[in-house]
Amino acid sequence: MLLRSARWLTLGLVALSLSPALWAQDDPLLTPLDQTTASNGERQVRGVLRARNQAVISSELAGRIVEMPYSDGQSFAKGDLLARFDCSAYQAQLNAAQAAARATREELNHNKQLAALNSVGRFEVALAEARQAQAQAETQVYQVQVKRCSITAPFSGNVVLRRAQPHESVASGTPLLEVVDNTTLEIYLLVPSSWLSRLQPGQAFDFIPDETGTPLTAKIKRLGARIDEGSQTLLLIGSLPEAAKGLLAGMSGTARFQASP
Repeated sequence: MLLRSARWLTLGLVALSLSPALWAQDDPLLTPLDQTTASNGERQVRGVLRARNQAVISSELAGRIVEMPYSDGQSFAKGDLLARFDCSAYQAQLNAAQAAARATREELNHNKQLAALNSVGRFEVALAEARQAQAQAETQVYQVQVKRCSITAPFSGNVVLRRAQPHESVASGTPLLEVVDNTTLEIYLLVPSSWLSRLQPGQAFDFIPDETGTPLTAKIKRLGARIDEGSQTLLLIGSLPEAAKGLLAGMSGTARFQASP
């Protein structure tokens, strides 16, 4: 009975010594996925495409939406109108502020003329100047509010999701549109921190998007500023070739790096 137990124990130790998982533990660069490519001098990690230009466009004032010309998936150019609000109240406030500014300007000119004739003192002139400055500041405030009634595109791109609809009344800060520019894509990878000495900006690597299956020659653009303590990984951002077409933000794929000799 003891001989049989010893025999099974010996076979178990041999099987564990031949396990690929234990081989991978010897080299932190290797994973079960990498075992098929380690003989070719390659290391593989997964990555995702992200756009440099992407934003959630929110309302900067409270009001009713009058116009939103672009729907989900539609493209737009930089400077195009994305949303317009009903600004009749803000425009009326601006008109009143401009009228008050004109009145204070006339008052100041009149007091200056009287001061030249010694009919009023310097205090009246200074007070008129202060009222004019206040009226001008109020005018600038309402001009900013009226300008916020129209939201224009900060860059060329596509609408990912329209979160509000025309004729809805929204509060200040309400998200309206989620937009993205798929011409500014970058590759985001999490690589083992032990690769740090082997990586440098400008180094080439292959990236194969799952959705297209076409290999792309990418380059390391920059490395992350810190290493994650828990996973011992480092952020790597890669740039795509200019000829790459048909790619969208959110696509995932496999990056392949040639091992250093």
